[in-house]
Amino acid sequence: MKVKLETKKQKRAIKTRSKIIGTASVPRVSVFRSLKNIYAQAIDDKNGHTLAATDIMKQKKGVTRVELANEIGKSFGEKLKKLKIEKIVFDKGSFKYHGRVKSLADGIRSAGIKF
Repeated sequence: MKVKLETKKQKRAIKTRSKIIGTASVPRVSVFRSLKNIYAQAIDDKNGHTLAATDIMKQKKGVTRVELANEIGKSFGEKLKKLKIEKIVFDKGSFKYHGRVKSLADGIRSAGIKF
């Protein structure tokens, strides 16, 4: 019996990350999406440091998760601006660039960060 070493999700993430490298001036922004929340962190791969990370925002009544992801992206973009980071490399991991992941990216862009 042959054992699978990696799941399909892990293979997609490895394939995405093999093409992306973050530095201190142009960090890699890694995204993780759970059922309730979405997280992002700016990573310097050369030194192995996390430069910035998102805070969890409580979901309000009448606000969809996609709209909340956009707000999180805007606040994360402001954090990156304070660290004088103008450009990033977006790492969607194993997730599709759709829905909450896309909304987070749009929120970061609206804060003035370039991809």
